[in-house]
Amino acid sequence: MVRTRTSSNSELSPIRVESAPLRSKIIESIRHAIEHGVLKPGDRLIEKDLCDRLEVSRTSLREALRELEAEGIVARVSARGLTVVKISLHDAANIYRIRAQIEALIFQQFTENATDAQLHTLDSIFAELIAAYDQGTFLAISQAKARWHNHICEIAHNQIARNILSRLTLRTAQLRNRSVVRKDRQKQSVIELQALMNAIKKRDVAAASEAARRHVINASASALMTSDADQPE
Repeated sequence: MVRTRTSSNSELSPIRVESAPLRSKIIESIRHAIEHGVLKPGDRLIEKDLCDRLEVSRTSLREALRELEAEGIVARVSARGLTVVKISLHDAANIYRIRAQIEALIFQQFTENATDAQLHTLDSIFAELIAAYDQGTFLAISQAKARWHNHICEIAHNQIARNILSRLTLRTAQLRNRSVVRKDRQKQSVIELQALMNAIKKRDVAAASEAARRHVINASASALMTSDADQPE
């Protein structure tokens, strides 16, 4: 019988019954835990503990962990077994530069493709995103940002970009978590996103693309404002 995670919080929780592939649901749960800091860079992944918390078999867990290892999300470190991958600031900076180019592309494609009805839907999603920034928590903002990107990529007809963005943001989760909750960064993000939304509404493809790129570049500057003591190894 196949199960899935239904908890909406950031904790690892038991996998509940559903028809989707179990391996995918285990991967989703572990990725969610990494993104929200339940599992941190350098943490060892103990199979028995994960099996107990997710209520899945060791065979199913290992299948999921192999896929996460192939994605570079977890890695085998000597005798310690699998751990959540730590990322250097150099690699993190490169990830943000790649993200900036991908997001510029998808917002360009969205602006070119979107119908008036799809723009209206985006307007509703944007209102939810701004409300999440007003709330100010990482969980609210990250969930609203995910809905925003999902709609953009769907209308851009670029699910490949969405999959890549999902993996890249997960690799920088620890840095991103610290950046997103900064009040000064939240205020600046709202200004940047409003400029992006205005460009989309005007059907200004070049301005939308540049606004999306600039938003990620500024996010990078905030995320990489890390003291030497906090730098990943």
